[in-house]
Amino acid sequence: MVKVAVVQDSPIFFDKKKTIKKIKNLAKQCAQQGCQLAVFPESFIPGYPRGFSFGTVVGSRSTDGRKLYFDYFKNSINLESNDRQQLEKIAKKNNLYLVIGATEQVKDTGSLYCSMIYISPTSGLMGVHRKIKPTGQERVIWAESDGTSLLTFDTPIGKIGGLICWENLMPLARTAMYQKGIQLYIAPTADSRPTWTSMMQHIAMEGKCFVLGCNQFFQKSMYPKKYQHFTKIEKENICSGGSIIVDPQGKILAGPLFDKAGILIAEIDLDKTISSKLDFDPTGHYSRNDIFKFKVKNQPAIKKVDW
Repeated sequence: MVKVAVVQDSPIFFDKKKTIKKIKNLAKQCAQQGCQLAVFPESFIPGYPRGFSFGTVVGSRSTDGRKLYFDYFKNSINLESNDRQQLEKIAKKNNLYLVIGATEQVKDTGSLYCSMIYISPTSGLMGVHRKIKPTGQERVIWAESDGTSLLTFDTPIGKIGGLICWENLMPLARTAMYQKGIQLYIAPTADSRPTWTSMMQHIAMEGKCFVLGCNQFFQKSMYPKKYQHFTKIEKENICSGGSIIVDPQGKILAGPLFDKAGILIAEIDLDKTISSKLDFDPTGHYSRNDIFKFKVKNQPAIKKVDW
């Protein structure tokens, strides 16, 4: 059995230092409850900038928008810096695998990526998935990655991988995960609509894997005053959450959690990822390789970690 946690909470918006400190405290809570894995939402560091335009319309960018982007850049994760050591220390101290959604600086560029950072308590940084297709206005602030980001890890607590937010709507991206035998499918998001619950259940049923969907709970008043005027959203609850844990038969084990912060915890039996394939196996007896051919350019082999 593996005990997992999905953290639904809010970052300290645009403040990387304070948000990492908050992750430290939340990770400790997960470890105290015996969890071996803790998942944090999309762009938890330094926050998902919902409602912000960054001063852009088609054909024009503003000076204020560039200044805002610079603030966002400064507070984004840099894995070539002490940021990495801090997160690795949190994982090691709590004997906890961490999967953290973050906006990430990448060496020698001024571009940012929406990333999912995988950290082992013993081996440190395992790898980084960078969103291969930002959605809508996200494309202004986040660059897109390629097949090298479609990572999976074979660890003592299961085969781990996943996709971010609406990447999960991409059938071929999901299939790329399934073909690596994924058992713990991680899905950080900013989508809090009821349809997200249905999507998480569908992926669990389709992939015959456990799905850990993780979102922020965020209110407009949590934006610092200096950023309040950037968002056009009027309602107070601008992201109500909806985090969830689902088993390979589509059964909800925890959640969905709405309208408050909290930590969802579930004990899971990885054997169910095999036994459930009696019903349906997306890369086995239901794959019909005599009809369909599937290949992912530059997808890495599954990486063994901590064995």
